[in-house]
Amino acid sequence: MPEITPEISFRWLCFEQLSAHKLYDVLRFRQGIFVVEQGSPYPDLDNLDQTARHLLLHEAGVLGGYLRLAPMPGPPPSVNLGRLALAPHLRGRGLGRMLMDRALLLCRGNYPARPLVLRAQQHLVPFYHSFGFAVTSEPFDDFGIAHVEMALLHS
Repeated sequence: MPEITPEISFRWLCFEQLSAHKLYDVLRFRQGIFVVEQGSPYPDLDNLDQTARHLLLHEAGVLGGYLRLAPMPGPPPSVNLGRLALAPHLRGRGLGRMLMDRALLLCRGNYPARPLVLRAQQHLVPFYHSFGFAVTSEPFDDFGIAHVEMALLHS
């Protein structure tokens, strides 16, 4: 387990708690990873942010990691885990696992009866498998990147 230094912090926020500056940082961060770095011009603004819980990882006060949990009405009702991203210089330090651990803990406490689902880039399937997720779809192209749908088998 990597050591969390005082420079690394995690914080859950609801949409209403995101100031204009924080929201701008989140959207810029996601765009930098998913659109610019990965070259995928996908529609990031999907109307899920307003009802989602947002987990922000800061390193020395700068946004360096993110994920969101969005309750979905269904049917059946579920929770969508998405937009998991880390700044390139923070990858390989176990921080993605820490983001996931916090997401799973929040889901167990706040959405115990809802399935947890996600759309994974195909090369990240082993990462999600390690948390108990299983592939539930055939691979599909999502704006130029191969993805699969996954669901948590156990919590």
